[in-house]
Amino acid sequence: MAQGSLLKLDDYRRVAPRGTIDFLMRIGERLRGKRLVHVSASRYGGPVVEVLNRVVPLLNDLGVETTWEITIGTADFDQVTRAVGKALTGTEQVITELMLNRLRETGIDNAGRLQLDADLVVVHDAPPLYLVEQRKEASRWLWLCHHDLSSAQPQLWNTLRPVVQRYDASVFSLARFAAPLSIPRFIVYPSIDPLSERNREMTRTEQATVMDRLRVPRDKPILLQIGPFERQHDPLGVINAYRLVKKHHDVRLVLAGPPLAPGVDGLADVQEAASHDADISVVVLPPDPQIELNALERATTIAIQKPLKADFAIEVATAMWKGKPVIGTIAGGIPFQMVVTVTGYTVETVEGAAFRIRQLLSNPEMIGRMGAAGREHVRRNFLVTRHVSDYLALLAHLTR
Repeated sequence: MAQGSLLKLDDYRRVAPRGTIDFLMRIGERLRGKRLVHVSASRYGGPVVEVLNRVVPLLNDLGVETTWEITIGTADFDQVTRAVGKALTGTEQVITELMLNRLRETGIDNAGRLQLDADLVVVHDAPPLYLVEQRKEASRWLWLCHHDLSSAQPQLWNTLRPVVQRYDASVFSLARFAAPLSIPRFIVYPSIDPLSERNREMTRTEQATVMDRLRVPRDKPILLQIGPFERQHDPLGVINAYRLVKKHHDVRLVLAGPPLAPGVDGLADVQEAASHDADISVVVLPPDPQIELNALERATTIAIQKPLKADFAIEVATAMWKGKPVIGTIAGGIPFQMVVTVTGYTVETVEGAAFRIRQLLSNPEMIGRMGAAGREHVRRNFLVTRHVSDYLALLAHLTR
């Protein structure tokens, strides 16, 4: 499979909806020669990086000259950006004037070293935000926010909003994530790459090898939640739902997530709750666990996403792409990815989750039907080819 800069749009003909690739090529022909620059704080890890790793080469394949610039900063700048990111999503943080000055100074310092000569400059999230103060008038500037700003700390947002409003437009993942602004706001859903290691097809042997390495038996139906072991993702609620289901169906529960950062509680509580049940597997994922996540999702029977608070939660789409029905809450972007009663169910309580899981396990034909509907729904709405189309539309609109 083509990787990184070798990606070609033609590689997606067999998975994208019919006519999609030809449509993108026609639009790309009209925009050929336009220059687009993405700016982010990192080239490694996270949903922003996953998308740009795919979108950038595909836009170049269409003839849109697309580059990706990375800002650099000191260790204390990294601490500042983490604190700002948490504060923007509603976690109480102490943001000092000194921290905001460091954010601004780093942006100005980077402006002198980055190649920002383009028709459209797309700045991702808060770390490079202040670059706009050094913009060239010939370019159009777009701020793309991957955070949910609906509960941002007011004092911080009041400071950053005038900076954001120096951009020509903004982009958010959901309307409910957007903050009031005087500039145009666009909504662009995240996407998945069906050809990535996370989502590509796997042989049964390959899948079995990974599952054995993770020590997850495949002897009974699997319920799976992927996500951090933090309280806001409610892993203990998932365990309680599983226990209600277990009274009626012999199933296995897998909770899979990354190691928690130092000082973040949750994993020990989950491990304690699971310690007396051999049918609960708590899987602490390795770095860059794309193959592991792929195998887990393919082996599962029903996918669960039960956070109390969430971002877009693209894990819903990755599970549906693998033909799995999803039981999810109404947090974040979960209900916007699902067609309720067609691709899965939304629930609000432990008892509601258990009821829907039991309903599906008692009616296996529903699992197959919902899984197939979910895969087709993702094909039409959440593949990276749609994301490329959105970027082309933004480029055409903002540079006309």
